[in-house]
Amino acid sequence: MDDNEFDLLEENRREWNLSLPLPPRQRLFVPVDGLRHVSGIQWFPEPARVVLLHGRGQNAHTFDTTLLALGAPALALDLPHHGHSDASVTGPSGVVEHARDVVAVLDSLDLGPVVLVGMSLGGLVSLLVAEQRPERLTHLVLLDITPGIDPVRARAVLDFLDGPESFDSLEEMVRRTIEHHPGRSVSSLRRGVIHNARQRPDGRWVWRHQQYPPALLAPTERPDLWPALEALGVPVTLVHGDRAPSVVTDGEIAEFRQRRPRDEVVTLSGGHSLQGDDPLGVAAVLRHVGGF
Repeated sequence: MDDNEFDLLEENRREWNLSLPLPPRQRLFVPVDGLRHVSGIQWFPEPARVVLLHGRGQNAHTFDTTLLALGAPALALDLPHHGHSDASVTGPSGVVEHARDVVAVLDSLDLGPVVLVGMSLGGLVSLLVAEQRPERLTHLVLLDITPGIDPVRARAVLDFLDGPESFDSLEEMVRRTIEHHPGRSVSSLRRGVIHNARQRPDGRWVWRHQQYPPALLAPTERPDLWPALEALGVPVTLVHGDRAPSVVTDGEIAEFRQRRPRDEVVTLSGGHSLQGDDPLGVAAVLRHVGGF
């Protein structure tokens, strides 16, 4: 772990004019099977009241500004194969396997009931977690994701994630990130790259989710999650962006409303990574559903 990984938080506060002081925070490593660890960032020393799961290619730091604004005990996890977590035994994007490991973390830390937040890949994982451990949840928040995600709609996001295998420099990674996120501030994108990049022994730079060799086994096929969503006994809030590259379609919103007629749909100003485009809006949603 980098000793200075929290040094950029003051920059987050200044950029978003946040007045709350920096809370205590620490990097955790939770054993999931005796051999591997899932890592995360604990905000405040008290047991987490919010647990957050990021999207593919991201890590726990993607929620930094949101959690600075929220000011409540929280745990932002690095999914397996991402950030500081060890690799999944079956591949980088196994929704079923990731859910198994997140459940192990919740059980190991005896967390709950919490607001569970899942963005993109993390949202699909969170649906399975909620299905398996409903007693540990008070509310599920899906950030710009539904079970009906359309690969065509997600093409812009996937094009960025499926880019070069390695880079000459950190600055090259920053430049590519800026090209794919023209509406975001350069400072916020640079912070994201710093938190999400590492240099290999050969001098080349890679994303943290690319640091492991491909797994020999394919991930378990993702099940149809619409029935799981419909059957959940906890309230669910769907939050989506109002512009591209949001991956949530009008048809998916209609499907969500049909299956969860009593639950809320919230539109925020942004694209797919709402915690980056509108972190204060995401914090307001969490404050509302969690009663913070």
